[in-house]
Amino acid sequence: MSKRHAAKSRIPAENSIPLFWPFTAAVQAAEEIGEEELDIVRRNVKFFEEAEEVTVPPPPKFATKNEILLDLDTMRLRDYSPSGAEGIATIVDAPYAGHSAVIADYHKGQSLVETLRNNGLDRVLLTDWKSATEEMKNFDIDTYLAEINVCVDDLGGRVNLVGLCQGGWMSAMYAARFPQKVRTLVLAGAPIDTQAGDGPLRRLVDEIPTSFFEELVTMGGGLMKGSFMLTGWKNMHFEEQYFEKFVELYEHVDDPDYVSKSETFESWYENPIDLPGRWYLQAIVQLFKENRLTKGKFVGLGRHLSLGNVTCPVYLLAGETDDITPKEQVFDAKKYLGTPMARISEALAPGGHIGLFMSRRTLQDYWPKIARWIAQNGQLA
Repeated sequence: MSKRHAAKSRIPAENSIPLFWPFTAAVQAAEEIGEEELDIVRRNVKFFEEAEEVTVPPPPKFATKNEILLDLDTMRLRDYSPSGAEGIATIVDAPYAGHSAVIADYHKGQSLVETLRNNGLDRVLLTDWKSATEEMKNFDIDTYLAEINVCVDDLGGRVNLVGLCQGGWMSAMYAARFPQKVRTLVLAGAPIDTQAGDGPLRRLVDEIPTSFFEELVTMGGGLMKGSFMLTGWKNMHFEEQYFEKFVELYEHVDDPDYVSKSETFESWYENPIDLPGRWYLQAIVQLFKENRLTKGKFVGLGRHLSLGNVTCPVYLLAGETDDITPKEQVFDAKKYLGTPMARISEALAPGGHIGLFMSRRTLQDYWPKIARWIAQNGQLA
């Protein structure tokens, strides 16, 4: 085979994105350049192929074996328990803020539910919140509280709740509405006192009029589209999302482990889910703008909810550099809970918001202790 023919046989298929066509053309001219230049061209082609993979990735997958215990209107309750597991169930209430519950079962060796299972909790379940459809656009917070209640009753009527981010304030609401059904409550990166601390998200919610959020829901046909939220999140870290991550990808494009981790993360991050417009506006106005939950003015399932009704053991986990939920919004929950101070534990983990649920360091250094705390206090409660 001639060198000219061998070079042509290595030419990749034409990329469907016009921006990449010059690189395809460069490979087609590979026989006219030297081997060193050809390696650079190959690296560039490989980079752009990977860049496309992390920009438009396939949907995320749960890392750990599980089965769907309940399939409800708002969620699938995923059961990670081994066959014959007994004892008080622990429900991980995943964030419902525009991304899937895969954040709690992200990757083998980097999974919150796996960490809980490996540290003394046999019965672990996860709320896999569904992306809202047009039929769900009028679902409100009550709809979600009611279906959490269905899950709790199905599991025996008393559970440990682990609330992550938005799943945290829903778990706190549930514990306030049904205090007798919650044995322990973990709030991780959960915005409980939404007027505490300072961060870009709080400033945005405070400064932007409600009409803006209402217009977004109208544009989404009654839904808050995940794509709208994704754009907003990316713009909060513009350089990182639109420039720096691609520079790092180029520098590590020949590192299979780095590329694999990037693809896994982006499959979660770049596949947002939609939220019911009514639920979303209720959260924006009543929780984030008016802070009704801490004031005892939020009405859940027919009653004004008071955090003072929560008397079970509580564990508070915040991120030191979390700019989505500043640590004060988590730790200030102590001011409103009815739980005695001696039964409230707290920890401040290094890193930001997402890292609280999926970073290797937090999963290794903080969550095993929390799992053991749940196991111990869940039995004593």
